[in-house]
Amino acid sequence: MIPIGNIKLHLISDCLTLIDGGGPFGLVPRALWSKIVPPVQDNLVPHGLHCLLVQTDGKNILIDTGYGHKDDEKFARIFHMTREHGDVVAALGRLGIQPDDVDMVINTHLHYDHVGGNVTVDGKATFPNAEYVVQRREYEDAMQPNERTRAAYLPVNYQPLHESGQMRLLDGEIELVPGVRCVVTPGHTPGHMSIIIESGGEYALYACDMATFAIHFEKLGWTTAFDVEPLVTLETKRKWQQWALENNPLIIFPHDTVTHAGRLTEQDGKHRITPVPMNYA
Repeated sequence: MIPIGNIKLHLISDCLTLIDGGGPFGLVPRALWSKIVPPVQDNLVPHGLHCLLVQTDGKNILIDTGYGHKDDEKFARIFHMTREHGDVVAALGRLGIQPDDVDMVINTHLHYDHVGGNVTVDGKATFPNAEYVVQRREYEDAMQPNERTRAAYLPVNYQPLHESGQMRLLDGEIELVPGVRCVVTPGHTPGHMSIIIESGGEYALYACDMATFAIHFEKLGWTTAFDVEPLVTLETKRKWQQWALENNPLIIFPHDTVTHAGRLTEQDGKHRITPVPMNYA
């Protein structure tokens, strides 16, 4: 647990996968990215999935829900999925929190690795008492995908929640509760958002896929092959790099298995992430 003022943050590991390095590093040459994230076999690199529990004013707010359990054995085998720390629900249980105790679920975007835990295998809300929120643009894009985007969007993970009225669609930046603010950070998807936590003059930024790994936040030109609009990602990161230098937030990265979190500094005109230890719940 890391405190941000009076707000408590708990990092949750949903799983570990191995994916082709061309995914997170796109056009970056292997000779460069392999120095940062060495491949473990073939061209595969470790790819975590970090969710975040935010506790404030007696509320439990969960940011993203991981892969869930609706995928078959073939999927798990292809991605070499392991769950050394259990899934999101198991991690919450270690904190004494049951699914009924979650008050809000923030979906940063609707790609299956971030929202697969929204609903159970029988189509019911995993967190029955929670309000789920996502950007309206993201939901609309997810419901009308094209040939480039459809593999990442699985309506079973979000459509039932919207149709039942349990999911609220957001229109741009909003403070959901005091100290927890959603900001649109387009590029990975047009409706992608990151989450700012603020309390007592301290800040945290759950970057989500604006910066998959810490190195992506350091280097503007390093974008993933998964970004729908990579040049937009670049400009989005430029804006939030400057914000980070001015506010010194704890920045949390969703897929980095080495640097889970850190703070941005600028040295000799170059940006660097200084790691901050943040253990899993």
